[in-house]
Amino acid sequence: MIAEPLRQAGPADLAALTDLCLTAKAHWGYDAAFMSAARDELTVRATDLADPCAVTRDARGFTGFVQVSVAGRTAQLEKLFVAPRAMRRGCGAALLRWACDTARDIGATALLIESDPGAEPFYARMGAVRIGTAPSGSIPGRHLPLLSLAL
Repeated sequence: MIAEPLRQAGPADLAALTDLCLTAKAHWGYDAAFMSAARDELTVRATDLADPCAVTRDARGFTGFVQVSVAGRTAQLEKLFVAPRAMRRGCGAALLRWACDTARDIGATALLIESDPGAEPFYARMGAVRIGTAPSGSIPGRHLPLLSLAL
């Protein structure tokens, strides 16, 4: 259950949101070498806040972060990470709904998602369908499920 309504992310949140992204990614069992290679891609920067972003929190801190970009009729889910303690409690679904609503309001008709393999079942439950694969931005030769969600 989300303890606080979604709100915009701000510059003061960058370090904590990067920690959230790294912790959430590590939850899937990746080793130290993988996490080191992925660190740059998982870092939340001030420039990311130019895109629509939202966060959720509970009494212990951030529970989720989402970033979506829109170009014409297509939106891209740039980041969606949920703290392991908040998984299966509605946080990810709330963040994804926010991203879809935001992208739709800007004019997008589809949301593209480059998913971690461990998160693909979540996106499928939310209505996304696999349309192919996309190369990893961090690990040469690795491919990620590419999903599309109609808006």
